[in-house]
Amino acid sequence: MGGHHAASGAAAWVAIASTGPYTLGWYPLDATGILIGGMATAGTALVCDWDHRHSTVANSLPPLSNVIAVGIENASGGHRQGTHSVLGAAFFVLLATLAGQIQLETDWGLLSVGAGLLCMFMINIAAKALKLFPKAGFISNWLFALTMAGLVTWFAPDQWTWLPVSMLTGVVVHIVGDMITTGGVPLLWPIVIKPPRFLRKLPVLNDVWRANGAFSLPLLGRAGSKREWLVLIPVSAYAMVGMCVAAWGLAKVHFPAALALGSTLVNSLFGRLFGNT
Repeated sequence: MGGHHAASGAAAWVAIASTGPYTLGWYPLDATGILIGGMATAGTALVCDWDHRHSTVANSLPPLSNVIAVGIENASGGHRQGTHSVLGAAFFVLLATLAGQIQLETDWGLLSVGAGLLCMFMINIAAKALKLFPKAGFISNWLFALTMAGLVTWFAPDQWTWLPVSMLTGVVVHIVGDMITTGGVPLLWPIVIKPPRFLRKLPVLNDVWRANGAFSLPLLGRAGSKREWLVLIPVSAYAMVGMCVAAWGLAKVHFPAALALGSTLVNSLFGRLFGNT
């Protein structure tokens, strides 16, 4: 399910990028990288489903996202085909790598425009999957997306080397998530090897090596099953705690400076008002 993919991606990012208790710390980042990266990875965990013109991803930023979905659907051979393979994962990681190289020198410094725009899409996709937008209309989607693009371009870490890692994490989480349901995934696409007919009736093997050539370890049963919900409850809680800890760390660092700036502005305003009377 879309929301479960997003929660799994955020949880995986917290585990990889954090160095606190109950985390892996494989790619340690500061609180900003954890928070923004977590939101972005919640979105990258959904990009594999951009191969369906009616998916959550396709409807995240209409009409642009719909046009992109049609192109990906045609290029990848349809839903749960090319984008759910090793080749598809490599493509998305390459896309993230190239986006991180697009920068613009301005009077305010060097802005990571490509990374900001990609993060805009990813965070907006996650917000759509988590049902933070109304079902009808798309103005709120675009307003949120453009706001996030500006924020992450301006406030995100100077180095965007974590962006391909975020994309790889999200895509792998998505593919593994689909693999442990009954549908399976065509890992070796465009090479699709279907099992011989006499093997398709063998117990266990026919669940692992599907008749359509997909590979599956159906531990969770069908997508949206009770088992999936039971697994995703602690996963979602883990992601939420990790993101909240990162947000609290940022607040402790930046709140005093923001408060001081606000006080200075208020004092300046009052000084001008009383100075003119």
